[in-house]
Amino acid sequence: MIEFIQKIPILTTLLSGVFFVILYKHWVYKGKPSYLFWWTIGVLCYGLGTLTESIVGIFGWSEPVFKAWYILGALLGGFPLAQGSVYLIFTKKVATGLMLTVVSIIVIASILVLMSPVDYSLVEQNRLTGHVLVWKQVRLITPFVNIYAFIFLVGGAAYSAYRYSKDIKFKSRFLGNVFIALGGLLPGIGGSFTKFGYTEVLYITELIGIVLIYMGYRTIRQDKNASVYETQNQQPAAARI
Repeated sequence: MIEFIQKIPILTTLLSGVFFVILYKHWVYKGKPSYLFWWTIGVLCYGLGTLTESIVGIFGWSEPVFKAWYILGALLGGFPLAQGSVYLIFTKKVATGLMLTVVSIIVIASILVLMSPVDYSLVEQNRLTGHVLVWKQVRLITPFVNIYAFIFLVGGAAYSAYRYSKDIKFKSRFLGNVFIALGGLLPGIGGSFTKFGYTEVLYITELIGIVLIYMGYRTIRQDKNASVYETQNQQPAAARI
């Protein structure tokens, strides 16, 4: 059963790849707005993270793949998706300031991960866990990024759902944001299990999470009403010609 679960990231990677292409086309069509750029990057990082899990599930553990997984999953995690919501909700100046701050932290932490030795006595051939890093202090940085992602991805979607709940005509946008909030929450729950060695829980929650986020995206796109966020209402250049 565990061996089957370890192959789940392959499906998650494929779904993320399809979702990435859809978002990329949407981003280009809309005139390349910042919020869609970060959502697109977020799904790309999501897929690359599960790709590293797929590689380990098929070929076994290796240090380069493990460190790529740690940077893409534990450090980047839901940050790009959350940053998309920040650009949607806040002014560009505030959103850019927050982005530069968090990106600086992620870059520094990523360098430390790459430099950290690995305790090979703790390595398991088909399981990924941050316990193998010798520099344990690096793992103290990840909660700050994860809290940021939680507040603005899950919290941002919940806030949007609340705003749309006030008018029945926004039913699709309300439901879509509920799906996104749940989808953003699940990988974080799964990630907490990796601290105790249960990485397989993460694989399941990642799959369900990306499915829910995609469902939320599609549900919102079906709503023809104007968004409460002016940035989303901007027409692409092609539509103005």
